[in-house]
Amino acid sequence: QVQLVESAGGLVQAGDSLRLSCAASGRTFSTMGWFRQAPGKEREFVAGISWTGSNTAYADSVKGRFTISRDNAKNTIYLEMNSLKAEDTAVYYCAARLDLLRHTVVLGGSWGQGTQVTVSS
Repeated sequence: QVQLVESAGGLVQAGDSLRLSCAASGRTFSTMGWFRQAPGKEREFVAGISWTGSNTAYADSVKGRFTISRDNAKNTIYLEMNSLKAEDTAVYYCAARLDLLRHTVVLGGSWGQGTQVTVSS
């Protein structure tokens, strides 16, 4: 089982940038990624990255604005969020063991506790 701990999110203004990180412990040889859940909405895929970092996937809504990366030496993945919009406001969750094609967490995957990102317009 992988334990995941996200960095603190924050309150930013529209157009600002913010970087989230997620530190993993335990078995970390897996595809990892980020999901988010806005109030009253279902949790949705944001971005994912393979173990080697050679493959990435993004939701259409964040393509060109968000970048996912990882540092396996630190067992950490990152989500660089630029040009933030009010609609990016959500609780962001780190996840391990993703299916990059289906944008889902597979059976036995792990979730972080979530971190709030609020973008004011």
